[in-house]
Amino acid sequence: MSKKIRSMDFGDGNTPIHTFQNFEKIITDRRSVYAVSIAMVKNKDTIKGFLKKTKKLKHHDKATHHSWAVRISNEGVVYESKNDDGETGAGQVILQILQKKNMINTVVCVTRWYGGIKLESDRFKHVKDSTLYVLNQITKNHKE
Repeated sequence: MSKKIRSMDFGDGNTPIHTFQNFEKIITDRRSVYAVSIAMVKNKDTIKGFLKKTKKLKHHDKATHHSWAVRISNEGVVYESKNDDGETGAGQVILQILQKKNMINTVVCVTRWYGGIKLESDRFKHVKDSTLYVLNQITKNHKE
C-alpha cells in the first residue's frame, strides 16, 4: 500500500452495502477495455481479499492494470491508500472521487486491458468515469 492520509470521520460517510460488486466492459476505447469493482471493507485483510477476488474474476488475470483506492474508518480516523499498478496517477483519481463522495469503508478497483493504442490523457477520464459509474450503481442499489 502507498502513503496513508488521516482525516476525521464524522459519521456522515457513505458505505457500500455489498461486500463485492463487479461491472464488466463499462468502457471501450481504442481496444482498451475497462471494468470496475467495489466493496465494503473494514481492514487490511478485507482489502487484500477484495483485490484477490477481483484479480481472480474471469479474464482479470490477463488485465494490464488493477488501479485502486480505499478509505477506511477506524475509531473516528479515516485512513486512505491507493495503488496505480503501473497506470500512473490512476489511484489518485479514484481516491479523489472517493473523498469527494465521502465514501467510507470503501475500496474501488478500476481494471484495464490495454488495447495496444496509447490513450494519453483519456485514460484519466476513463478511470474517473469508471469510478463514478460504480458509485452511481451502488447509489441506485441503495434506493431500490
